[in-house]
Amino acid sequence: MEPRLHASVKQALLKEYTPRKNTFSGMDATNPTTPDPPRNQSTRSRANRLPRHRVLETLREALDGPFDLSIDRKAEAQYYHMQTRFIHIGFDGKRTGLETYLLRLGCTPAAISGKTLDEYTCREFGVQLGSDRLATLPVLQHFTYQFDYLSGVGGKGPMFGIPQEPFEGLKDDRGNRLAPDVCYATYNNFVDFHALSDVFPRPLKHIKGIEELKAVGDRIVYPGAFTEAPVSLKGVVRPGSVFRNGELSLELKGVSLVDDRPCALVNYDSGESTLRMAFMQGETEDMVTEGGSEYTGDLYIDLESGWVRKVTLNESVVTQSNTVSRPNKIPGYTVRHILLRLISQQDFEKPISALS
Repeated sequence: MEPRLHASVKQALLKEYTPRKNTFSGMDATNPTTPDPPRNQSTRSRANRLPRHRVLETLREALDGPFDLSIDRKAEAQYYHMQTRFIHIGFDGKRTGLETYLLRLGCTPAAISGKTLDEYTCREFGVQLGSDRLATLPVLQHFTYQFDYLSGVGGKGPMFGIPQEPFEGLKDDRGNRLAPDVCYATYNNFVDFHALSDVFPRPLKHIKGIEELKAVGDRIVYPGAFTEAPVSLKGVVRPGSVFRNGELSLELKGVSLVDDRPCALVNYDSGESTLRMAFMQGETEDMVTEGGSEYTGDLYIDLESGWVRKVTLNESVVTQSNTVSRPNKIPGYTVRHILLRLISQQDFEKPISALS
């Protein structure tokens, strides 16, 4: 069922604040004999606006809800661009490193392809370390797989159905081998993408999910709260490595516009989370990293199509790392930012650097 407030919110946010004009004549519809104000005029005439109280009344009525976030996604191909930035900061407050990852991913819904699951194809993947040039990863170009929500649950199958083999021993377009932590971060970009676009925003059938949010201010503790997710990667991060969510929650904050489309604005927050990872340093020892994390961000869900149009994430991570041969623990502090955007097919086909 389409949300009741879709049309009224769009009217309030898009139309009520703008002058009503006769599109064909170029005249003000309230006074056909008066030419429109110059296009470069910085303020609109009050006479061309609806009364403020009417605008606010329309918004209040629309935002009263109830919302219906059990939206079935439209069977249309979707195209996304995601930028992830890791900023490493010393405990003296100075930046010690920067990594940027760019992911271009397209989705063909199962309803179109005729396959059992939605299919995703990576158009291109880019990595920039510090101020170095933006490198691309040839092995991930046209990398295709089917998203499986249940894969990886209980350790059965790869997380979300993402094959891990392409991420082992990654090399860039100049043949340079990437460091193990960069290989893992590259793989984790795909995991993060699906958590943000295919997990949090999707209604759940047998347990309570986002569809429980009916009114602005509603908040739920998500089923993934206080659960452990495997974060291993063959040949890079040893099995048994986990990320444990805190009180993961979703809150309906209101309605916003993205690309002139009304979107439900839903905040997610992981709560105080923990992690323990063992990075393989060779055959003899591992680099063990333990620490705490909290991530939060906003989902902008198109109220008509059901697809996310925009997602943000901001995370702070504090860790300590050591090996058997170097037992003194090394502290680390990292801030991570993600911006995920729905883009056109035309932009999807452009080089990865075009939207960086």
